[in-house]
Amino acid sequence: MAQATCFTLPGTAIQVLCPPAQLDFFDSQSVTLAHALPPLVAWNMVMAQPLPGMALAFRIRDAISARFGVQRIGGFSGTPADHVAVGDRLDFFLVEHASPEALTLTARDRHLDVMTCISAEGSRLAITSSVLTHNRFGRAYMWPVGPAHRLIVRWMLARLRRQLATPRPHTLP
Repeated sequence: MAQATCFTLPGTAIQVLCPPAQLDFFDSQSVTLAHALPPLVAWNMVMAQPLPGMALAFRIRDAISARFGVQRIGGFSGTPADHVAVGDRLDFFLVEHASPEALTLTARDRHLDVMTCISAEGSRLAITSSVLTHNRFGRAYMWPVGPAHRLIVRWMLARLRRQLATPRPHTLP
């Protein structure tokens, strides 16, 4: 399968699979944090503590999707990465771009292409996801996953904002 090309939204570091009007799914949410956070650090913080129910959701996803020839992904490991380069893997995602402004991750199969871009501009952090479906199964898969994804990202960003807003106790030597 030919890989989709990457498209950068004008005036931003946000990367998507193609112009938004051509996508089958597009979601971009952002939050202003207490301080600037590089995209990889944001990824590590968000993935360190998966939302309740995510492990079960991935087990269900894998059980259903495997019947249609979709590779099991197992979910998020929570393993932090100190550094990533193009071609590395973060759990089931392939790193397609890594810079101080954006971390672009993809997962591609015969049913759909998914791109998630974590971008930072000052203290503003955005998570943008774009999807191109290739067949009926890809479209059916996105029917429940699209709305769930929007909620999950909203919760993740809200939790990250709360984490960074909470003062950390200072320890005395």
